[in-house]
Amino acid sequence: MKVHEYQAKQVIAEYGVPVPRGRPTDSPGEARRIAEELGGPVVVKAQVHAGGRGKGGGIKLADTPQQAEEAAASIIGMTLVTPQTGPSGRRVKTALVEEQVRAERELYLGIIIDSAAARPVMMASASGGMEIEEVAARSPQLIERAGIDPTLGLMPYQARQLAFALDLTGDLLRPAMKVMSSLYKAFAAKDCSLAEINPLIVTNGARLLALDAKMSFDDNALFRHPEIAALRDRDEEEPLEVRAQELGINNYVKLTGNIGCVVNGAGLAMATMDAIKQVGGDPANFLDIGTVNDIARVVNAFQILTTDPEVKAILINIFGGMARVDVIAQGVVEAHKQMQIEAPVVVRLAGTNVEEGEAILSAAGLPLIRATGLGEAAEKAVAAANR
Repeated sequence: MKVHEYQAKQVIAEYGVPVPRGRPTDSPGEARRIAEELGGPVVVKAQVHAGGRGKGGGIKLADTPQQAEEAAASIIGMTLVTPQTGPSGRRVKTALVEEQVRAERELYLGIIIDSAAARPVMMASASGGMEIEEVAARSPQLIERAGIDPTLGLMPYQARQLAFALDLTGDLLRPAMKVMSSLYKAFAAKDCSLAEINPLIVTNGARLLALDAKMSFDDNALFRHPEIAALRDRDEEEPLEVRAQELGINNYVKLTGNIGCVVNGAGLAMATMDAIKQVGGDPANFLDIGTVNDIARVVNAFQILTTDPEVKAILINIFGGMARVDVIAQGVVEAHKQMQIEAPVVVRLAGTNVEEGEAILSAAGLPLIRATGLGEAAEKAVAAANR
């Protein structure tokens, strides 16, 4: 789960990371009052779950409260288009009004989970203000890393080494180490998958401030953090993904292709997507219905895929172990009873109770395209979509 910039700043500020003064608003008039309270030039920033806001006109400077009100009026309610929003853009409901701060240096500081190392990794770079992926692609030597043992946390020597790598020495050394320690504490305490400060600036008064912040949280841990779950903005999420979660399908990700996938097991789902790509197709989604034997889960999966106008064919790839093939087959039949499925459906079934499942589908007389192997199923799905 992602949150807005102002929400991320509130979280890291609780753990001691210094942030600029300011607060969010959905009213141009209140933006003026916030600027008056701050007593100086401010910046008005659109709050959406996407980067590149400045290039899209979502960040404006204001020297006076009147200008702050005008900037907020132009931002709140706009459809902001950035490279990360896609061409449809995002409607801005909230703006963050905060003090302008002059930066002498812009740095990057972030923490992610390194799945290969099975631990968090703190990354630091002197190239702040840029997307870290761009820095990694162009100048990977500019990124310093420190693997963190989760049983010990970020050690002082690691923070010190990262600070030295960023040339944060002298009077800035202790504040830099404190920012790093505080960011890691927030990351660990809130079960984050990402915590990022970009840029972390050095002001002309030799202070460190988190000028921008981004946080993502492990969905599976949200039950432990109701205060974080309350920050969720469903309007910023893909509508089909929200609908899938409401229907009990938590492992659904909308993609850009035209072949809808219904698969049991995350690994098999990835292999199915690879097989589709290998024969020249493009998957419309990642969808793992899991190993539960639930007819309704299959029906709900069809509801999601038939709602997606981009889906031109559906591929059902079931390799039943704990999931019973006959239950999946019953779900396919029930889905056709409950809704009009216009896209051709390719079915490949294998595993537990496969004979019973085949008998159910044969008795139903549905216009299904059958396949015995994954490669054959992918080829038939691509051909059906192209037709």
